[in-house]
Amino acid sequence: MFDGKAAIRSLLPEELEAELKALGEPSYRAKQVFSWLSRGAESFDGMSNLPKQLREKLKDRYYLAAPEVLRKQVSAHDGTVKYLWGLSDGNAVETVVMQYHHGNTVCISTQVGCRQGCAFCASTIGGLVRQLEPCEMLEEVMFSEKDSGLKISNIVLMGIGEPLDNFDNVIKFLRLVNCPEGMDIGMRHISLSTCGITERFDKLAALNLQLTLSVSLHAPDDETRSRIMPANRGRGVSALMDECERYYRQTGRRISFEYAMIDGVNDSDAQAKLLAQHAKRISAHVNLIPLNHVDESRLRPTPPERLRRFKELLEREGVNVTVRRSLGGDIDASCGQLRKKAAAGRA
Repeated sequence: MFDGKAAIRSLLPEELEAELKALGEPSYRAKQVFSWLSRGAESFDGMSNLPKQLREKLKDRYYLAAPEVLRKQVSAHDGTVKYLWGLSDGNAVETVVMQYHHGNTVCISTQVGCRQGCAFCASTIGGLVRQLEPCEMLEEVMFSEKDSGLKISNIVLMGIGEPLDNFDNVIKFLRLVNCPEGMDIGMRHISLSTCGITERFDKLAALNLQLTLSVSLHAPDDETRSRIMPANRGRGVSALMDECERYYRQTGRRISFEYAMIDGVNDSDAQAKLLAQHAKRISAHVNLIPLNHVDESRLRPTPPERLRRFKELLEREGVNVTVRRSLGGDIDASCGQLRKKAAAGRA
């Protein structure tokens, strides 16, 4: 609820139709309203093909607004655009638009803050503040596209927050952004990143959404992973791999392992070989990520020559592996950094 009103942009077409029917409106009005919402309408007053009486009814019952651009940074190197969006309650989240040869990708946040406590991530500093609503995630995509002028073709849920910790709202967002009458971004163009909330894997698999599940693995053994990722405690790498295999068998969708390369922590030859065993078990793709520096952390990126050796060891084992192209290095593009700096500036 926003100021005691329901968020109208969080309603699916069939929900909107039912709401308007209850107001005594014909079904075609729902299509008109949904069209306005999907085009980024910021108020009901601008919905010119609706009767004034209906616009007033909607204004009385529903919340509709746009996030505010608190800060916008554009990389001089590669055109990456980073937004700090101000939300209706005074909180802020980050969104990044990245340009690739295959299209434009938006990386969105799913929570304000994060409770997972990963040692290498700025997003978790300060903990979890609240969950994002479906409309707020949708507006990250919608208004990033609108402001940047870049048509969004791919989405990664890999910004601030843990998507599976906000399960119901995230699933509704996915249905909204996938809606043919709306932004119509296909599930196969969406990647959901999780630190391994394994108790939600079966629930996600049962929905058969055809998205890509990206597991933020970052270490192949319990000792290392529990040290840098508290979410591993009580679950363990072995149980995580069991759930990954189960998900893969249920959906037929290949999983991706995200692996931030941290100097002297998770980049040894032995760890490369153990990671290869995990990846081959479920035909996973491994995405090696040069670590982004976070001021509050003592962790440092793996040197380029060591990263190359790690990649070569994986390839020798027959693993499909890539090194993520670093984008936006001149604009604090790793998640959480811009929000953290803005918060520090207000303190």
